[in-house]
Amino acid sequence: MTLLLTLLVAQASVRDVSFPNSTGGRTAAYLVEPSSPKAPKGPGVLFVHWYETDAPDSNRSQFLREAIPLANDGVTSLLIDTMWSKPEWFLTRDSPKDFEESERQVRDLGKALDYLLANPKVDPGIIAYVGHDFGAMYGMVLSSRDKRVKAWAFQAATASFSDWFLYYPKREGADRQAVIDRLAPLDPVKHIPSASPVLLQFAKKDQFVSEAKAKLLVDAAKEPKRVMWYESGHALTMKATEDRLVWLRQQLGITRP
Repeated sequence: MTLLLTLLVAQASVRDVSFPNSTGGRTAAYLVEPSSPKAPKGPGVLFVHWYETDAPDSNRSQFLREAIPLANDGVTSLLIDTMWSKPEWFLTRDSPKDFEESERQVRDLGKALDYLLANPKVDPGIIAYVGHDFGAMYGMVLSSRDKRVKAWAFQAATASFSDWFLYYPKREGADRQAVIDRLAPLDPVKHIPSASPVLLQFAKKDQFVSEAKAKLLVDAAKEPKRVMWYESGHALTMKATEDRLVWLRQQLGITRP
């Protein structure tokens, strides 16, 4: 258990859990709940992490600093591992199967919602989704297929999966266009209109997401939407975290003294 969890375990219950995925395996996750066994049903949040090979939180641990204080507000959160949880994933993936694996990942997000909503502490009518980077992009696809989520918060996403999958392996000419065409049905910009209300957070100095790509998502998103920009790189800032918690509490109907 990390120092963070040790210090806050008295205020929130943090459990290492797993549940069935769409292919017969299991998804590892942290389940963060109000510590009181008598806590009434409250909101639920599904958190899906980013991908950054050098970052220690490029896995289900990324959003613990948000889930733990939310547990003090009566929120139950599920923080899942994904196909990109291992640092070597991008360079070792079977790239011809990017479309199929992406579809599988979206199905697994649905399985994660199944698990979260089955929790007796969760009110199934008050569910939010938070995702950064790939976690945001796959969440946008999920939004057009699963109507159980009532509020969406996305950070540092780009408009098309080919924007990132074409980093490696490099492809040129017809091979490059074939990848773009194959992935096009999944492009987040086509799915984000289904995510509403939505919070979009972007970095002005993002080395992976250009301002033009970010604005494609902003323009495609439907009202009610809130768009926030930060003077940072792809990881965003603590201010982004604070802003997101404020927005989430508003959407989840949480009032604080």
